[in-house]
Amino acid sequence: MLWVLAAPTASASAAWLVSRTSKPGQLVEISVYSPSMDRAIPLQVLRPRNTDLPAPTLYLLNGAGGGQDAATWLARTDAAAFFADKQVNVVIPMEGAFSYYTDWQQVDEGLAAKLGNNGKNMWSTFLTEELPPVIDAAFATTRVNAIAGISMAGTSVLDLAITSPELYRSVAAYSGCAMTSDPIGQAIITLVISLGKGNAKNMWGPTGGDGWREHDPYLHADRLPNIPMYISSGSGLPGMHDTLADPSVSEDTRLLANQVILGGGIESATNYCTAELAERTHELGRTNITYDFRSVGTHSWSYWQDDLHKSWPMLAAAIGL
Repeated sequence: MLWVLAAPTASASAAWLVSRTSKPGQLVEISVYSPSMDRAIPLQVLRPRNTDLPAPTLYLLNGAGGGQDAATWLARTDAAAFFADKQVNVVIPMEGAFSYYTDWQQVDEGLAAKLGNNGKNMWSTFLTEELPPVIDAAFATTRVNAIAGISMAGTSVLDLAITSPELYRSVAAYSGCAMTSDPIGQAIITLVISLGKGNAKNMWGPTGGDGWREHDPYLHADRLPNIPMYISSGSGLPGMHDTLADPSVSEDTRLLANQVILGGGIESATNYCTAELAERTHELGRTNITYDFRSVGTHSWSYWQDDLHKSWPMLAAAIGL
């Protein structure tokens, strides 16, 4: 069933639900108009089986592709089946590729041309201010939230938790780099944005500048909210999911080679960032963070599926399940 909703007239600045389509199973596809980005943003929502009871919300962010490619939570993991018996709304934005889910200083024409939008990236504003009230109203939630993300979004969720410390009860970051002002972190971020034909200077200004330091969870580890967190990374060395027999590889030798070589290199870099963050938070005496350092594992979906499963008990407890 497709519902197309009229724009509200009470407040021109408020985000609003544009459309809502029921899909097979417990999936609902929606679009929400973002005033800050001046366009409708598509999202997937996994609904709990019992929709008569209010449920908390887990915001689950995709990686560099932002849900605009084939590498998404629902396409590459068992998320739909995993959450089918859980009393939670799972909200997955299906846009935001190469954006780091942050507010950009400038419109990016390269990303606009690549992705076919207006180039406005105000993701922090959308995710923390505009979207939650729409989700709460549309799905009768408990107004209790958690957030998790992989890769690019593994960086973003930590920054979002710092900028909106009262919004989330728990955070999970899988294979992200928390050191955005470090040369390694800046190199990773610049590379990711360049894959979308974007210019990283349009995001936070010149590399090494105040904007990059402002959004560095490592530098601002003392501002991470005192809530349960799960932060994970593999070493980059091939592990149990880096084989032709793994379902995510499906006997594809080229895919496996890419996963081991490129994915191994990326994961070793995020592992460095995560180890530095762990040392920093330990120095600060933070006991609310669970670090999971795998001795093996590349930058790939099967490991993130495992991370989602392992971190769920922590997330569930924090949001009241």
